[in-house]
Amino acid sequence: MSVSVIIPIGPGEPDVPPLLGRLHMLPACWQVIVALCPESKHLATLVKQSCSAEVVVASRGRAQQMNAAVKVATGEYLWFLHLDSVLTEEGVAALREALLSRPRALLYYQLIFAQDGRGPIWLNAFSANLRSRWLGVPFGDQAFCLPRSTFLKVGGYREDLPYGEDHVLVWRLRLAGVSLQMLPCKLETSARKYRAKGWLRLTLLYQWYWLRQAAPYACRLLRKKFLG
Repeated sequence: MSVSVIIPIGPGEPDVPPLLGRLHMLPACWQVIVALCPESKHLATLVKQSCSAEVVVASRGRAQQMNAAVKVATGEYLWFLHLDSVLTEEGVAALREALLSRPRALLYYQLIFAQDGRGPIWLNAFSANLRSRWLGVPFGDQAFCLPRSTFLKVGGYREDLPYGEDHVLVWRLRLAGVSLQMLPCKLETSARKYRAKGWLRLTLLYQWYWLRQAAPYACRLLRKKFLG
């Protein structure tokens, strides 16, 4: 199987992220694409020196950058990794096994937060995994992997949204009949945003965002299920 690993880097990153130094864990045949924006394109040279990755520059915005990377992707599968994810050999192995057993599904990891946040962030991870498992709504920091053909069929990431492009992608995939599969492996990601913006404030804000955004898609899915 061929996989294109896509890593967007937004503004405000002064140096090469630690994730890029762990890409040696990936199979040598996997393509790695780092998607920069105008505010982070100063990292292009450092990125190329630190890993054997292709670099693309697109307009600022995670959706715009990831869609731009998909245009140069050659892999049969797309794996979208957030910059503050912690890559492990166990995680790579779990993904490779799942690609063999569930090749048409949207694959994603169980979430765990690093101890760099503030507040009971374990509760956020617990609720995210519960929501993913029982409601079928994982978010982008759980590292989506899916067939490139499927991603293109649903139109990729929407670039006209102020937030939640990953969330909306999941709903569009579900409406298209794509199944979801949680991997039996945890993926650690940074919780620094909870320290910077406050645990309670950010938790409530995220809950409001995703519920408001999910409502119309959930209604469409229910109508499709019961009315055809």
